[in-house]
Amino acid sequence: MSETAAPQTLTPATGTIAFLGLGHMGGPMAVNLVKAGYTVTGYDVVPAALETARAHGIATAGTAAEAVAGAAVVLTMLPSGRHLLEAYRGDPNQPGLLAIAGPGTMFLDCSTINVDEAREAAVLAVDAGHRAVDAPVSGGVVGAEAGTLTFMVGAPAEDFETVKPMLEVMGKRVVYCGRHGAGQAAKICNNMILGVSMIAVSEAFVLGEKLGLTHQALFDVASAASGQCWALTTNCPVPGPVPTSPANRDYQPGFAGALMAKDLKLALNALESTGVAARLGPLASEIYDSFAAEGGAGRDFSGIITDIRDKSDQQ
Repeated sequence: MSETAAPQTLTPATGTIAFLGLGHMGGPMAVNLVKAGYTVTGYDVVPAALETARAHGIATAGTAAEAVAGAAVVLTMLPSGRHLLEAYRGDPNQPGLLAIAGPGTMFLDCSTINVDEAREAAVLAVDAGHRAVDAPVSGGVVGAEAGTLTFMVGAPAEDFETVKPMLEVMGKRVVYCGRHGAGQAAKICNNMILGVSMIAVSEAFVLGEKLGLTHQALFDVASAASGQCWALTTNCPVPGPVPTSPANRDYQPGFAGALMAKDLKLALNALESTGVAARLGPLASEIYDSFAAEGGAGRDFSGIITDIRDKSDQQ
């Protein structure tokens, strides 16, 4: 490792953070870093995201390369693994971020991508003389704004300790999951559970409606019995029992259906590559793909109940 490698902890005094990806999640995360005293230079390909960032006190750069030059940390929040790998590698006309960054830079990726892509990105970073951490998040836009996200971290233990103070600014829980790729593995396994359980909860409520149960009666029973789960007690898909759930706001996300479809596709890729004999995960992926394609992409993923109800009424 280079003698100029990043120090053992990343504090506000360490140096600049290049924050690449200032969308609905990344923007609020960057704001929380600035509030905690970190020096952040942000970049996004969407001009409106840059304008919003500047309005919240984040310095912005004209290009990703400009943001990364001289930064101690490069934090990425990008749409896919393809975007991340292309940014790291560059192309014949433009050097990649790994070539632009100074020796020993910490590359912290908070995107949600395929496990294999996360591991490939880490190898590229380490081979270029840098350090790498994958730390996807859970908690949605509300958690990003409130600084209550959960981070699932894959990295060598010493690099986890390096980034932990930063992550604790943006999140309420920071969980070390293992070596490179383990953070992504934990994220997709968790969200496969969430997608399957939301479908099950939604089907149960629609069945309850058909059988004459009120939403409150079913909730009171299931929330205190063996059907209890996060999809029921926190993100309840019907209005009323949990006043803070998106169902009470006409399914404004929250966690959008398009994002659940994406995460379940990542889980499906992992299931296929590992040969796991799964049945519910692939079916949940198919259901959310259809939901997103048929108007649910921008609605909260708990809005799947409306799709189940509509299709039930057609039978």
